[in-house]
Amino acid sequence: MTDDAPHPTEFPPSIGKVARRELAIHGYTRYEQLTEVTSAELLKIHGVGPKAVRILGDELSARGLGFAAP
Repeated sequence: MTDDAPHPTEFPPSIGKVARRELAIHGYTRYEQLTEVTSAELLKIHGVGPKAVRILGDELSARGLGFAAP
């Protein structure tokens, strides 16, 4: 877990500090929580761009998980 966000998150530093912080502010700190949201919804969060969503999608897939269906 990283600790540069308001709440520690499971997300890798490669998504960027701003993305991790904004995800935490919006209540997303664990991969399981991302299964309840679509990638399009994440892209609407300021600071969360296509690269972050792609990396998170890859991390979810590696765990046998995925974003919510649109």
